[in-house]
Amino acid sequence: MIDHQAREARRTTKMARKAPLFRNLKELRILFCQTSPASAPTRSFVEKNYKELKTVNPKLPILIRECSGTEPQMWARYDLGVEKGIRLDSLTEQQISNALEQLAKVGTGA
Repeated sequence: MIDHQAREARRTTKMARKAPLFRNLKELRILFCQTSPASAPTRSFVEKNYKELKTVNPKLPILIRECSGTEPQMWARYDLGVEKGIRLDSLTEQQISNALEQLAKVGTGA
């Protein structure tokens, strides 16, 4: 079990080390509850990846919003105020990483 968790953490971190994914993003917001079990993977994802995401994308505002009872979700804002959101409840850290990559691709038109 621990080995599986370590492998997943390394895969998640590899996503953060990639070249800037967020050239077309104007803002990234991650919302979650500080205590709910549904938000646990999102909290863990933020704890493990925020620093590297910010290092690779220093000019991108990455906003972390914690509020009791909030469902975990991620929002991306693009040019002209266009926004796209993804609900993160019941997703693993790897699935959250994949969701982040999908939001980045929306901004590139891919």
